[in-house]
Amino acid sequence: MKYIRFIRKCSQNPPRRRVVVTGLGIVSPLGTNTLKSWQNLLKGHSGIVALKDEEYLKLPSQIAGIIPNEDNPALTKMMSKSNLKLMAPATCLALFATEEALNDAKWTPQSQADMESTGVTLGMGMIDLKDVCDTNNALQSGYNKVSPFFVPRILPNMAAGHISIKYGFRGPNHAVSTACATGAHSIGDAFRFIRNGDADVMVSGGAEACISPLAIAGFCRLRALSTSFNDKPTMASRPFDKNRDGFVMGEGAAVLVLEEYKHALKRNAKIYAEILGYGLSGDAAHITTPRVDGSGAILSMNRALQDSNINYKEISYINAHATSTPVGDGIESTAIKTLFKENAKDILISSTKGAHGHLLGAAGNLEAAFTVLAISEGVVPPTLNLDNPLDDLNYVAKVPQKWTKDRRIALKNSFGFGGTNATLCISSV
Repeated sequence: MKYIRFIRKCSQNPPRRRVVVTGLGIVSPLGTNTLKSWQNLLKGHSGIVALKDEEYLKLPSQIAGIIPNEDNPALTKMMSKSNLKLMAPATCLALFATEEALNDAKWTPQSQADMESTGVTLGMGMIDLKDVCDTNNALQSGYNKVSPFFVPRILPNMAAGHISIKYGFRGPNHAVSTACATGAHSIGDAFRFIRNGDADVMVSGGAEACISPLAIAGFCRLRALSTSFNDKPTMASRPFDKNRDGFVMGEGAAVLVLEEYKHALKRNAKIYAEILGYGLSGDAAHITTPRVDGSGAILSMNRALQDSNINYKEISYINAHATSTPVGDGIESTAIKTLFKENAKDILISSTKGAHGHLLGAAGNLEAAFTVLAISEGVVPPTLNLDNPLDDLNYVAKVPQKWTKDRRIALKNSFGFGGTNATLCISSV
């Protein structure tokens, strides 16, 4: 009997380690740091502009969310010609956002133990197609014209590698590339690494810098991009609006520092929010179009709720994936109504892509950072350009809304081509 009791005691699951957010770093079409990006988002500013180069003028879509050309010496230095010879633009942006996030978290580990318990999860959705084309053109002039850094520049995991090398982080070094769900999957995986004891601190997010004529042409051929607002770029991204006609490509990076709760308390770190759970699913339906009934999104959201031990009635905000495509936004709305039933009308729902466009592999992490700030400050960012909502849900049209709940709990959705879905559940501490 003593032996049996011992087995039962050992078979009990240990208490889950809690995971909190202690640092943020952002470079986006709304600004080159977290504060400016957040303030501009709440002010209703847009970072979507017209693409003036002649090669874009032949394309159906001639707009994009571009990082503003500000007088930021640090960003200029990071994007220097010497750095771009060694690494892709997205990697440079990831390093820039990481520096801000680590400074914000005040995490600068010096001991071997601390560096071994700090890891990186950061990916990108697409490689830089212009780099591939330029290198192929160089090859026509001879083998020696191909840069020895060409292959490292286009590897999706190289941003995570450069961050690890620069700071000496020797914990999990992990990169996912799951199209537009990349950033959310990166955060979710980091959350599980910490919860499972593989690390105490994780630098997590995504980066994207692939705006080029070829990339835009490819998405146009898929009929995915907005083409009706070339003369009014700030009005082009219209999540949940009846007049939406496609998404707008964007660029940037966002990095979150995730940390085990007791570890953060011990060093008296600032805590923005807590990651409660993570859900994943596959649509198993089509390479670009979600299931019409929203079942893939429902599975993802419900699994995040189950992982968090949260009842659906406790959710008061959803940061939606909604990209402004005619099909996708309606399906996500259907999924929310189906899962949350009568409570759906009481939930604040917004998509910040109206302000910054769709950052592809850096979308989920940028929007997760905005969700964390919404939780921390008690204000929900707006959905821009929402003149004719597709239904009667509260999409936080045009202006921010106060979030008055005592415990603020949100879901962050991200869905990608290939039918890959991710949902994060995030709350106040």
